[in-house]
Amino acid sequence: MSGRDLHMFITQCRAEDVEKLTQRMKNGLHSSKYKPAEYKRLQAVIDAKRLESELIGQKVQKTCCAAKTTKESSILRQHRQVWSRECSRLQKAEEQAEKDMHDFLEQIRPHSRTDTAIFSLQDYELVLEREREAFRIATVVPVHQLRDDLCFRLSEVQHQQFTAHPSDWEQVIQQIQFVKDQQGDITAKLHADYLALEEEIMCLDLEKYLTNTSEHMVNIENIPEEVLNSDCPYPELKDSLIQAFHSLSERYQSRLQSLQEQLQRTDRFCGWYPDDHLRYQFTLLQYTHDIPNHRGLCMDMLQRLFPQKTRRELMEHERVWDWQRFTQSQLSLLTQQWQRDQEELLVRALVTLQEARHVHQEELELHRARQDQQDICSHLREKLQRWRAQQEEVATLEAAIAARQQAEEEARIKRELEKEATIRSQQKDKVRQFYLKQQKRREVLEQRDQERLANLRSVMEEQARRDKERVQFRADMLQRRREEREARELERQREEEEKQNRLEALRNQVGVVAEADPERMMADTEAWRSRHLNVKGFELQRPLYSINTYTDAQIVSDPRVRVEQALREAGLHHSQYAKEVLSIIKPSKPPRRDTKSILKF
Repeated sequence: MSGRDLHMFITQCRAEDVEKLTQRMKNGLHSSKYKPAEYKRLQAVIDAKRLESELIGQKVQKTCCAAKTTKESSILRQHRQVWSRECSRLQKAEEQAEKDMHDFLEQIRPHSRTDTAIFSLQDYELVLEREREAFRIATVVPVHQLRDDLCFRLSEVQHQQFTAHPSDWEQVIQQIQFVKDQQGDITAKLHADYLALEEEIMCLDLEKYLTNTSEHMVNIENIPEEVLNSDCPYPELKDSLIQAFHSLSERYQSRLQSLQEQLQRTDRFCGWYPDDHLRYQFTLLQYTHDIPNHRGLCMDMLQRLFPQKTRRELMEHERVWDWQRFTQSQLSLLTQQWQRDQEELLVRALVTLQEARHVHQEELELHRARQDQQDICSHLREKLQRWRAQQEEVATLEAAIAARQQAEEEARIKRELEKEATIRSQQKDKVRQFYLKQQKRREVLEQRDQERLANLRSVMEEQARRDKERVQFRADMLQRRREEREARELERQREEEEKQNRLEALRNQVGVVAEADPERMMADTEAWRSRHLNVKGFELQRPLYSINTYTDAQIVSDPRVRVEQALREAGLHHSQYAKEVLSIIKPSKPPRRDTKSILKF
């Protein structure tokens, strides 16, 4: 009901109706129909929901941090396991190297009395042993002593009360700092010695002896002296053998040259600094294939060792190093194959030369068997050609196998790159789908809210229309009732006038004509005087008019009034608790059904 309709409704009522409506509004009957919005309670609910959401977000963040910490600790634990195994292996290798060195020094013997290098080598070993022991006493022993002293002090502090003077602890801290500075100076000195030794090796051109590339640099142009200096009675056979060695050398020379060109495209450290490459190489050697998830652990350790390098750079360096090792293995295999073929060809050539010499001797002895010797030579020539063809076929097959292995290696690297690209694309698709789902969910919620708002607006419009019709109906009824009352009032006035006229006529007929007696008229009557003779005391003053409202006993009998008074005395009448308690208390008498509102807020 709008304010304008309520104003029209009130102005068209009588004074007593206005008074009754005012009393009803004061008594709270009107508040049951139109309930005020509890904004404070709604704000408290919103704050509670917001706090709950923030708590859930904090829990999720803590869970993510805990999962990340757990994952990091698991990875570090696996790294420690790998490093413990590597430490044990290095210790065994160190012990084996020392044992081999001692065995070598014990086995060597001087060749003569003038050979004093052996004794100087042993003396140098003793000097090195003494220097190492002195270095251990000067560097390692103080650290162990300081550690034992600190452990002893900590045990005393744990078993008894801390009563030591602060100056003692300052001395301990100074001692620890002094040991740290001493160890730093020693480390800097060792690093300087390392750099000086490395520079000395570089100046002496000894670096080439530390690499394994020299073993592949073999001379394949030379022909065995056994073949060149052999006294073959058949120059054609010797020339064919020399030509076979030349063809074998040329075939392997081209392949070796191609592999060496591939090796020369990159340096020995694959474009990195030597220290970085050595650390990279040692890290890869630690994580072998028998370790679970060795690939992920190795990549994690490499990213920790080289934080400035990206994952793509590490994988590219690994690919280059794998290609370099594969080329070196191919070069070594090719060298071994050349040595094997050279030896086989030499053996066959020697056998052929021996056979030729025997044949020539028989030829000299038996001139009559010259035709047979020629047949034998032709047979040997055909055999050599067949063997050469077999060797060429073997070389072709080996080259095909090597090319196929190289193609398979490139295909494997390409598959790995494609797999990583596929994984990244899948992750991007998942993120995109997640955002699409979020957008769709927001659209669904917005559409649902719009539908709910439209429904509520339609319901409110329908209710307003009904209220307007009801007010109009009540106004019409009141108009009809007022017209009926006016008609009845006119009828009553007309009947009253007729009655007064008839009574006046009757009074005129039965009127008594008497003399005027003002004293008798104003004096008390006998009946009144007899009725008030025995009245004592005084008469209480009556109210001027009657009041149609509730008494104080009726108001106090309402439990809501008593509860509100108790809460007000306790100072809790403005709290949320008071609102909840007063909302659930029901009146002693249920309200009338016509005062209830059908609107639902």
